[in-house]
Amino acid sequence: MKFAAIDVGSNAVRLLLARVDNAGPEPIYEKISNIRMPIRLGEDAFVHGRISEEKADRFVKCMIGFKYLLQAYEPIDFMAFATSAMREAENSQMIVDRVKEESGIELNVISGRKEAETIYSNRIEKILDNHEGPYLHIDVGGGSTEVILFDKSKVMAYRSFNIGAIRILEGLTSKKDWAEMQKWVAKVTANNQPVSAIGSGGNITKIFRLSNAKVGKALKLKEMNKVHECLNSYTLEQRITKLGLRPDRADIIIPASNIYMSVMEWGNVDTIHVPQLGLGDGMIHVLYEKHKKNYV
Repeated sequence: MKFAAIDVGSNAVRLLLARVDNAGPEPIYEKISNIRMPIRLGEDAFVHGRISEEKADRFVKCMIGFKYLLQAYEPIDFMAFATSAMREAENSQMIVDRVKEESGIELNVISGRKEAETIYSNRIEKILDNHEGPYLHIDVGGGSTEVILFDKSKVMAYRSFNIGAIRILEGLTSKKDWAEMQKWVAKVTANNQPVSAIGSGGNITKIFRLSNAKVGKALKLKEMNKVHECLNSYTLEQRITKLGLRPDRADIIIPASNIYMSVMEWGNVDTIHVPQLGLGDGMIHVLYEKHKKNYV
């Protein structure tokens, strides 16, 4: 079964093409292609409250390109979600209408709650060595951070916070925002101590690779802190030229790492698993659950 997912984030727009093989006892999810376009919608939405005409034009052209890729791939179903930047832009509905008219793609601007639920659909605990929980799932985007506390496939608490890497970069978060997130994390983990954290998002994936940690192994907080200090020791240009980071990653990876490390400290966890699964992967899982009864 072939599916596709479009994730319109604050820092980039992604198209995930995937295949699910359900011939065995458990479905096998395979990523065929993951296309990423560095269109930073959050740069406009968070600072100006609307997406500029120039950036809207680029975004619509991107979605038209995705339309042709979808036609070539021929998935049995797909979905397109937009998150924090589109949630806040006052002209988001106009852009959604343009996307529908010019590409035929129906773009859904989802709430932070829906975003967290979809990310959780990945059921990441099934691929971990130790299935015993609880786990603290942290997903950091450009405009928001979703935190989910779950135990044995049961969601115990989740919340979306308007603290993201682009917001920090633009100076758009306050001490009150941070204090609110710290209070919530400390409260929900007080009586349900997580055994580890799980991280999703492009920045934690890059941090994991820079740490040289072994694939499949958890990354320790102290190791993450070393990567953070290393990144801080380089200028923006050096992060691009010497570390090989993309320009749109090099500037936000430090504020993003601050969020991951802060949530881990507040939750009193010292390791984090990085299975490289995010919102797009969750959308594929949702689509499979919707269609699997027709392919048994």
